[in-house]
Amino acid sequence: MPTDPAADRPATPGDVDEICRALPEVELGTSWGDVPTYLVGGRGFVLFRKPHASAVDPGTGEEYDDLLVIVTPGPAEKQALVDDARLPFFTIDHFARTNAVLVQQSRLGELGRAELAEVITDAWAARAPKRLVREHLGDG
Repeated sequence: MPTDPAADRPATPGDVDEICRALPEVELGTSWGDVPTYLVGGRGFVLFRKPHASAVDPGTGEEYDDLLVIVTPGPAEKQALVDDARLPFFTIDHFARTNAVLVQQSRLGELGRAELAEVITDAWAARAPKRLVREHLGDG
């Protein structure tokens, strides 16, 4: 795999758009009414969550205003991301039965860009048509 010097730097909120749009057949649309969402085959894989009482900062009691919801391939992958103390991913009761994690955009710098790209690519692959996954990633 070629070495990308940008891959070693801390991730930024701008990387989310760049990574999502680099994947095949992705469009920025909406879900849940008017929530900006990256979609593949009409299915969301990364969305910008509105502040909600179900997700509050335990330190301040304020609703998070910069959350991303990122789909995971399954419950084991979700748990692995949440359980890794070095990663900023977490979940809330509202997402207990959903294969998705949350992350504050303000904490994306705790990830390397390559790590963020891997998590987003896995999210894309979990929602993309299997044919497209095979064509792009060689599996599916």
